Amino acid sequence: MKVHLINPSDNSFGTAVITPRWMFVLAAATPRVVGDPILVDESLEQIVPESIQAGDIVGISVHTGNALRGYQVGQMARARGAWVIYGGIHATLYPEEVLERGAAHAVVKGDGDIAWGKAVTDCLAGKLQSIYEGGRIGGDQFLEARWDLMPPDKYMWASVQTIRGCPKHCSFCSVWRTDGQQPRQRQYQKVIDEIVSLRRIGFRFIALADDNFYPVTLTDLRLAQEQNNLARLEELTAIRAERFQLMAEMAKLPKNMVFFTQITMEAAEDDEYLDAMHKANIKGALVGVEAVTPEGLKAVYKDWNCSGDELVKQLKKFREHGVHVLGSFIFGLPSDKPSTFDATAEMALKTGITFAQFVMLTPFPGTVDFLRWEKEQATNPTVVGDVPITRYWLIPPAVRPKMFTPHPSMSSDEIRALTQKAWDSFYRWGPIWKRSACTPNLRARLAFIFLSKLYRQMYAGTGISTDSARKKKSKRWARWTAKQCGKLFHATPMPELKSPEWGVEFPPVIG
Repeated sequence: MKVHLINPSDNSFGTAVITPRWMFVLAAATPRVVGDPILVDESLEQIVPESIQAGDIVGISVHTGNALRGYQVGQMARARGAWVIYGGIHATLYPEEVLERGAAHAVVKGDGDIAWGKAVTDCLAGKLQSIYEGGRIGGDQFLEARWDLMPPDKYMWASVQTIRGCPKHCSFCSVWRTDGQQPRQRQYQKVIDEIVSLRRIGFRFIALADDNFYPVTLTDLRLAQEQNNLARLEELTAIRAERFQLMAEMAKLPKNMVFFTQITMEAAEDDEYLDAMHKANIKGALVGVEAVTPEGLKAVYKDWNCSGDELVKQLKKFREHGVHVLGSFIFGLPSDKPSTFDATAEMALKTGITFAQFVMLTPFPGTVDFLRWEKEQATNPTVVGDVPITRYWLIPPAVRPKMFTPHPSMSSDEIRALTQKAWDSFYRWGPIWKRSACTPNLRARLAFIFLSKLYRQMYAGTGISTDSARKKKSKRWARWTAKQCGKLFHATPMPELKSPEWGVEFPPVIG
C-alpha cells in the first residue's frame, strides 16, 4: 500500500514556476508508518494511471480552476481500487460535490496539517469517515514542508508560508471566508529554519505563500487608538512586531536570496515596513490594484485603494523602496468601457510596475460576487449542456465560456479580445527589456526576460485564448521557455548554511 499526493492540472509544462506547497506539507503530515508518499505534480507531467494500485491511498487537492481535472483523477484512482481523499479550498466549499463527482471516499475540509494524518490513520484502521474538519489551526501548528521529496531541478521558486488569513473583505476573494480574517502567524524562527533548508539544496528564489504579508496597516493601529481599544491595539502591535522580527532575521540570510510575496496597496503608506521588506530581500510583491477607476474599486469593495494620479504615486512608492510590484488588474467590471482596457495597460506601463496580470472577472465560489451572481441566476438559470453556469468548473474547458456574468455594454468576446490586447501591450519586447534594467547582472536580466515571456504565455496565451491552434502553440512555446528559464534560476547548493541558535523556547504567537 502506497500514499499518493496529486496536484491536478490540464496543462503540463515540464517545469513549474512555484512549488505547490500543499503537496509537500501534506507529505510531512503523512504518518511515517506508510513510508514516504509519492508526489505527482501534473503541472510538470500527467499522472500515469498504472502507478496506482488497489489499496493505495490517493490524496487530491482541488481549487475551482482544477476541480474538473481533479475529479477525473479521483475517478480513475477509485476505479483502480484506491482510497480517494480530497482537500483544498474547493473541497472545503463543496464537500458533497466532491463525494459525488470526484469518486471520493472522504473529504478534508479546512487546514490539512493535522486532519490529513488522521484521515490516513483511519483509512489504515478501516474506519475512514466521509468528512474531516481540519478547521483553522494556529500558527504554531503549521508544518514545515518535506522538501527532501522535491525534484529541485523542476521548480524555479520554492515556497514558504508565514501567515494564513486576511483581514480584508474583497468581493472577488474567498480567502477571508475560507482562511478567516484573523491573521494566524507562524513562528518566525520556524520560517527561517525552513528557508535555510531550501537554500541548502539550491533554492535562492522563494515565494512567501501568504494570503496577505501585510496583516496590520497603519490605519488599523490608528483606529484602535482612536477607539481606545487597548486590547485590540496590543494584539495588532504584537502581530506587527512579529512581522518585523521575521524580516530582521531574513535580512541576515545570504544576500543573493530573492523573496516574493503578496500584500495590499496600503503598504505603500508604511515607509518603515517597506524598508524592512527591502532589507529582508523581499524584492517583489503581488499587489491587487484590481481597477484604475473609483467606480471599479467600489464595485469590488476595495475603495480603500487609490485611483488616477494617486494610484501612480502609490505604485511608484513600492519601487522607491526597492520592492518591485506584480500588479493584478480585473477586467469585465460593470463600470468598464472599451477605453478602460487601454487606459489600464497604459497605467501599468506608466507606473513602472515590473510585472502585471490582467484577469477577466470570474465569480469564484465562497466570494460575495459569487453569492450575488448565484442568486441572480436562480430565477432564470443559464445552462451549458446539462450544467448550470453557476457550476462552470464542471463544464469541459473546450466549451466553457470565458465570461460568466453578462456585461451591461460589452460582449464576452469583446472583453476577451481587449484583455488579450492588454497582455500583449504590457509584454512587448521593448517594455520588457526596459523593465529588465532592474536586475543586477546579465544573467539575471536574461532570467527576467524569459520569466516575463513565460508568465505571459502561461497565463494569457493558454488561459484566455479560445482558438485551439493558438492554445497548442502557446503550450509548446511555454514548455520550451520554461525549460530554458528553469536553468537560469538554479543556484549552487549551500549545504554548509546553518540556522541560528534559537534556544529552547519560542515566544508566543498571535493568531
